[in-house]
Amino acid sequence: RKAIAKSSLQHMVAQPNPALALRSDSERQIRSTVDWSEAAVYGEHIWFETNVSGDFCYVGDQNCMAKLLQKPLSRRKCAACKIVVHTPCIEQLEKINFRCKPSFRESGSRNIREPIVVRHHWVHRRRQEGKCRQCGKGFQQKFAFHSKEIVAISCSWCKQAYHSKVSCFMLQHIEEPCSLGAHAAVVVPPTWILRVRRPQNPLKSSKKKKRTSFKRKSSKKGAEEGRWKPFVIKPMPAPLMKPLLVFVNPKSGGNQGAKIIQSFMWYLNPRQVFDLSQGGPKEALELYRKVHNLRILACGGDGTVGWILSILDQLRINPPPPVAILPLGTGNDLARTLNWGGGYTDEPLSKILSHVEDGNIVQLDRWNLHVEPNPDANPEEKDEAAADKLPLDVFNNYFSLGFDARVTLEFHESREANPEKFNSRFRNKMFYAGTAFSDFLTGSSKDLAKHVRLVCDGTDLTSKIQDLKPQCLVFLNIPRYCAGTMPWGNPGEHHDFEPQRHDDGCIEVIGFTMTSLAALQVGGHGERLCQCRQVVLTTSKAIPMQVDGEPCKLAASCIHISLRNQANMVQKTKRRNSMPLLNDQQPVPERLRIRVSRISMRDYEALNYDKEKLKEASVPLGIIVVPGDSDLELCRTQIEKLQEEGDGAKPKTLSFQKLSPKWCFLDSTTADRFYRIDRAQEHLNYVTEISQDELYVLDPELVVTQTVSTSPAMPDLVDSSATPPGHHFAFPSSSSSPPSSPALSTEPERCLPHKDDLLIEAAKSGNFSKFQELHQAGRDLMVRDSSGQTVLHHAVKSGSKDIVKYIIENAPSEILDATEEENGETSLHQAAALRQRTICHYIVEAGASLMKTDLQGDTPKHRAEKANDPDLAAYLENRQHYQMIQREDQETAV
Repeated sequence: RKAIAKSSLQHMVAQPNPALALRSDSERQIRSTVDWSEAAVYGEHIWFETNVSGDFCYVGDQNCMAKLLQKPLSRRKCAACKIVVHTPCIEQLEKINFRCKPSFRESGSRNIREPIVVRHHWVHRRRQEGKCRQCGKGFQQKFAFHSKEIVAISCSWCKQAYHSKVSCFMLQHIEEPCSLGAHAAVVVPPTWILRVRRPQNPLKSSKKKKRTSFKRKSSKKGAEEGRWKPFVIKPMPAPLMKPLLVFVNPKSGGNQGAKIIQSFMWYLNPRQVFDLSQGGPKEALELYRKVHNLRILACGGDGTVGWILSILDQLRINPPPPVAILPLGTGNDLARTLNWGGGYTDEPLSKILSHVEDGNIVQLDRWNLHVEPNPDANPEEKDEAAADKLPLDVFNNYFSLGFDARVTLEFHESREANPEKFNSRFRNKMFYAGTAFSDFLTGSSKDLAKHVRLVCDGTDLTSKIQDLKPQCLVFLNIPRYCAGTMPWGNPGEHHDFEPQRHDDGCIEVIGFTMTSLAALQVGGHGERLCQCRQVVLTTSKAIPMQVDGEPCKLAASCIHISLRNQANMVQKTKRRNSMPLLNDQQPVPERLRIRVSRISMRDYEALNYDKEKLKEASVPLGIIVVPGDSDLELCRTQIEKLQEEGDGAKPKTLSFQKLSPKWCFLDSTTADRFYRIDRAQEHLNYVTEISQDELYVLDPELVVTQTVSTSPAMPDLVDSSATPPGHHFAFPSSSSSPPSSPALSTEPERCLPHKDDLLIEAAKSGNFSKFQELHQAGRDLMVRDSSGQTVLHHAVKSGSKDIVKYIIENAPSEILDATEEENGETSLHQAAALRQRTICHYIVEAGASLMKTDLQGDTPKHRAEKANDPDLAAYLENRQHYQMIQREDQETAV
């Protein structure tokens, strides 16, 4: 450990920065963002709050402030190297000479031995996945909550790992250059990013102010100083590299972005990951504009993608870098068009990086919107609240007016007034549905045709519109619209028109009546009016309109639509993970005979980090025979045929229970855990890529009627007894009553000591002082009553916030997910059912699982919904999704 620390310090010695000398230790702030100012610290950590289990601290017991003060302290985790320390111990890291992986290098250093290669950044780990690079054996995990034993040493850059012993990790490994790992082609090496010195001017140096943010204000003190920036990018020739810039909108899609930012900082250089809420993409794109083969990953909704494309237009970067999409928003129609799916679920980000690297570059038409007032409009119909211009002057997806724009406008205005009520993707969609139904009943868009004149490529289509009487007009650039529907219809259905493309320089004009709008959701399409290259749209009164989801009510106007340019985009492609050997005459078998098994949502959420236990929990459906090069779309049709054949099978067994309509495929081979495959991306995956001898599907409506005894948040602790051979399954009931058949309990029998009855009574009565006194006298906080309820269950029922908080702070964390025997409820289930928001917040922030289901298959979110508390349900859903993607990050440092 000392050798690693000494080596790390040696490589981090660079030219001292005078600005750092002015900052004392007490003034040094705890950063949660990358510092782009001239005062940036070499090897500075990027800290985020964490609720990881255990009481370990990377500085060790000798330097740990929590040990010194003998009290619990908050902890933080570094996004870039994943070490965990108590907040007051951050300063102690300098005593052990441990800094984060360096994200840049100094220019003008006099140290001629300064390395131009990237060195490994070695970190001691108490948990490590995979196998030792030296001996090929796995790592013995220490499962105890308070274990501090180091099991591995791994590099934060390339992720290579070795056993923490001399026979595996040798001294020469410390000095080896680092390859940057599996994603080296997209990682921006720290040797490319240089910090440069400010031009010296002794007369003005005393008047200069330090820059404290990445965003730089233009200077008027001279051209030379105005052009100066603290950091420059000096890329080195590397023809096979495709350096990546990641832009994350943390507000898109129920606030998923915060965790995604941290994960990308772990896989990449933190200086190639940008939070769009910290100033937008312009500064970063200017900084990286000269990097060859640059690619961009936009993490957000379609609006985020449009924002980035508009900035690329402004900067006139030639050639413009292609943009890939990680969909986090609500509609994600552009992401669906380019095969990135309708929304991020739980696919490992390492897989997404591979798809970005391997994706094909395609073109996307972009269209100008030029608005002029309509001089012939009736002044009496003027709407004072109407805008005189559109929110955007360019669109990538679609421009529409009428019914759909009115619904979007109402949603937008409601979200602006009450942003806290729109923090989840599900809830946003529910609001859309309710507003659409209300607008349908009032018929507020039925006279649209009377106030619109349409000319396409010089042909007047106004009479055609008046005959159709549409309630909505859509000018479509991409095949997808309204969260995945295809309003132009399927490619084989076009008789009078060409198939739709996003790169043909043509725009599709479609009219919708209320009937055709309703039919969209079941595969219907609108009335195809024309395909054209120019449109002149004239309105005679104020009408709701939307541009790529940005709504407004536009006053009577004349709108000209014309082609602006074509943007480069990255399209996700079908790929194989492993190439066949050159001497292999038949790399792909002619026919495949594959066993299909299904997995319940409860088992998936509890065990998806333990592949073997999840396979044991699966239920066989049958066998399908498909060609060797089949994709998952073909496999889906075969599985559905298998289900139809199963309808007539006798006797009726569990294997022949019908799959629910929402089932999806699971990838069981390409990552260290199972993950779901979006239905829209099934055609991109070969069956041989995601399975070996068995194909697994996830059925979200199939639930196990037993209680899994281990918290889903700690899958490594699941005991094999948690999945006995006698599984009982049931489909969830809308009733909140327990199932008629008794559930199997896999938890060990507990005998309640009589002396601890008083502790339970104190929790029931909400007597905090008595409860505290009994615990300090030696009573056990893990005691249960005859029905299996813990003191936390009783404290929740009594509504005592003080007792709940005391239990969380003093009891082992297993109590958070402990279930009672009658209904399989955790304390969080009961708190949600009782609508106790503050107590729910305490339990959730302490690390309780939000994905654990009771015997009815309900999560805490479902219990809040049944209790008619939509705000609490929205909070729990948001935290549930955050917890799901957080479990991708299972490595925790000592």
